[in-house]
Amino acid sequence: MKNNIKFCASCFKTVQGKGLCEICQNQARDKSLLCVVEKEQDLEALENTGKYLGLYFILGGNVSKLRPKDIEELRINELKDRLKNKNVEEVILALNPTTEGESTCLYLERELKPFNQKVTRLGRGLPLGGEMEYADEETLSSALEGRK
Repeated sequence: MKNNIKFCASCFKTVQGKGLCEICQNQARDKSLLCVVEKEQDLEALENTGKYLGLYFILGGNVSKLRPKDIEELRINELKDRLKNKNVEEVILALNPTTEGESTCLYLERELKPFNQKVTRLGRGLPLGGEMEYADEETLSSALEGRK
């Protein structure tokens, strides 16, 4: 099993054998969009919506305390290499809305700035069916800032 399970050469999703996963092989995907996620489960959650038709990149974690060791374990150099070699127009940072996720987004925004690509984040706000009176201040602030 260890010899058959590998990582996709492009997005780092687990695949059987070598090469690219089914998402990266799909010619119908929008190659100008690159969605950066923390782990493979996040990729699967986005795929299950059927709304995103671009490509992915699995970062492999987050920056928990901005320790050099945490940063070195992430696939930031691989992400930079991918942005150098591809025609990506927009990088979507789809990281969890936690303190660690925010730290990672801020770090990535700084690291990706020299590439001059549009860097966006997922919108945040009130969940469907939620009650405003039970929402915390941060959620309400994000909902106001990200309104359409």
